[in-house]
Amino acid sequence: MKHKKNIWIQATAGTGLLLGAALASAGNDAAAGIAADTAAATETIAATIPTVTVTATRRAASIQSVPVAVSVVDGEQLERSNRTAIDSVVQEVPSATFRQQGGNKDSTIFVRGIGTISTSPGVEPTVSTVVDGVVYARPGQATIDLLDIDRIEVLRGPQGTLFGKNASSGVLNIVSRAPSEQAHGFVDLSLYQQDERRVRAGVSGALKPGVAKASLVATWADYDGNVDNVHAGGGRVNGYGRKGVRARVDLTPNADTDIALIADWLKSDASPAQTAYRQSSADFVRALAPVVVGPENRAINADIPPSIRDTNKGVSAQVNWRHQGYTFTSISALRDWDNTQLTSTSAIGNSLEPARVTAAYPGSRDIGTLAFRQVSQELRVASPRGQFFDYVGGLYYLHGKDEEVYQRIVTTANASGSRIDSGRADYGVTSNSYAAFGEGTLNLARDWRAILGARWTRDELSYGHARSSTQAVAFPGVQPATASQGDTARNGWSGRAGLQYDLAPTANLYATWSRGYKGPAYNVFFNMLARDTNALEPETSNSYEAGLKTSAFGRRLTVNLAAFRTDYDNYQANFYDTVAGAVVTRLINAGKVSTRGVEIDAAARPTPQLTLNAALAYIDARIDDFTCPPAAAASCTLNGKTLPFSPRFKGFLRANYAVPLPNGLQADFNADYSYQTKTQYDLFQSPLAIQGAYGIVNAAVELSSGEGGWRVALVGKNLADRSHASNLIVNTGYVNRTVPRDDRRYFGITARKEF
Repeated sequence: MKHKKNIWIQATAGTGLLLGAALASAGNDAAAGIAADTAAATETIAATIPTVTVTATRRAASIQSVPVAVSVVDGEQLERSNRTAIDSVVQEVPSATFRQQGGNKDSTIFVRGIGTISTSPGVEPTVSTVVDGVVYARPGQATIDLLDIDRIEVLRGPQGTLFGKNASSGVLNIVSRAPSEQAHGFVDLSLYQQDERRVRAGVSGALKPGVAKASLVATWADYDGNVDNVHAGGGRVNGYGRKGVRARVDLTPNADTDIALIADWLKSDASPAQTAYRQSSADFVRALAPVVVGPENRAINADIPPSIRDTNKGVSAQVNWRHQGYTFTSISALRDWDNTQLTSTSAIGNSLEPARVTAAYPGSRDIGTLAFRQVSQELRVASPRGQFFDYVGGLYYLHGKDEEVYQRIVTTANASGSRIDSGRADYGVTSNSYAAFGEGTLNLARDWRAILGARWTRDELSYGHARSSTQAVAFPGVQPATASQGDTARNGWSGRAGLQYDLAPTANLYATWSRGYKGPAYNVFFNMLARDTNALEPETSNSYEAGLKTSAFGRRLTVNLAAFRTDYDNYQANFYDTVAGAVVTRLINAGKVSTRGVEIDAAARPTPQLTLNAALAYIDARIDDFTCPPAAAASCTLNGKTLPFSPRFKGFLRANYAVPLPNGLQADFNADYSYQTKTQYDLFQSPLAIQGAYGIVNAAVELSSGEGGWRVALVGKNLADRSHASNLIVNTGYVNRTVPRDDRRYFGITARKEF
């Protein structure tokens, strides 16, 4: 014990490695002592942190055992906290952020400060979204509502070996709930201020005991919004309406085979609005009147309110067959995504009113439609566990086809009054991706393991684009008529290598190197020019990560640490450029960027009633060597500057205290706090696009009758009433703000009945 005491003393002095050993040793001693006392053992079991199972290595395993930095967010907790879409989920994951601009088609997920900002169908995301084993090829497919979620695993760092080429910065692995064997049903109701309403209901149970079970879950949600449209009859915007259904059937025809059939359909109608945040032009002020420009402005003046309609649907079949310890898996999927946008790029909004149009600020109306279909097939084999070489290997194919039409109607002012012109572009992208992959673990000794993995990928990408215009020359927001097409094909590889060492039964260290790969891209968009017809080079990365995973005191405490550095080459990023008199973003290979940092995930349960969770991340994501394109419209003096949407520090804390009451009732007191330091939203480091540091406090009081009964809760969001921006968009003469749902304090009540 003297030796262990010395280890503890040294650990508290700041040595991370010895901290892990001390936690492990303390946990073993505590467990041994408690085992000798039956009453104490019973209390420890009640206070134990539940084991969290993840599929980060394409096998079910404890989160404490996998050599991957991964955060897990519980689906039921998300529903209770009114976090029902990806933009709010990232509040609980400090390593992740979300760029919100317009609708879901224009939104992006960042992990460790890295993400791809582009609306082009010819570029894939840097962070992959996988739902029940199915990779979503376009990021916009997964940024609306979450339905019947068991958990979300956020895998940090390149995950291309097992999850694909569009996972060069991370993966959101979303796992839905499986049907129950026992008959079960529920109804959830949520009512919040500003007329936000949500109803969710589901049934689950066995169709034939031991052979077939099924579940059906439906949702309906409506929110008027938190931005006023002061135009006559405008009402409120920045809200949504959603409805959807998800059905799942699990079949077990024999002891060696199980099949999961899943179908989902989700429809969303949203009215995303950006408000005027700052300005430097009197013409801009007059054009927006009576809206008052300011940091807390929550009003627009639009004669045609913004509107985005979205339908996402798909079917998948997963078959698992076990033979002599091997598991063979097939995942077949078909998904369709349809999106219609009625928005605007004009400073005065989606307006066609000549009276509001000035020479400096024309009006515009944008109408865009998207139809995307993907077909995918994955085949995997997993070896028996416990052998010298455990492995997962497979083949993968994805076909995607995108067809889009985009129209822009522009009202301009001239000496004789006003004039209306328009342009239209028809474009699309077809992609095929083929891959062979495998990752294995060499069990070198009882406490030593080596990790080796690689993935080969072939990408075939082609596009077509044709634009027509009412004028032969460029006018605000529209380039002259043009047509082009192109194709490219590339082979690439990604991989992982590393070591894992067990310090003790409850603690392990790992160190890995990973190579990320994201395929070639085309910058296909409405105002595409001749300079955009060349394919972008693939984006590659090299990542180095060391981690420590520990549990102690009979699993009353878990602490996971990760330190990392990732270097990216040919980073695919949007660069400002001038097109048709307007500043737009242009997708380029921006050169070299890097991200480095430290992450901590901890959970503690000091008593059966009290549960504490903490997640902290310090991330330094920066531009190392920027590649300036010809005729750039913005400064290229960016080396050493921070990457956008990456606060230096972000943290999340949650506490829950359960109080048993008479008659079997229970009261739960919940509170969480999220904080982030100042965030630069602009790649070009505009001082006008910096969101200052802020923290958000949420709390809830819940009364329940226990498992299988009912619960009701009073929820308070942003209790300190801290206004903030989820994005700041810099334009010539003004800055617009994206207003998040929790921009102001609001309250609500939730209720659930199970039967």
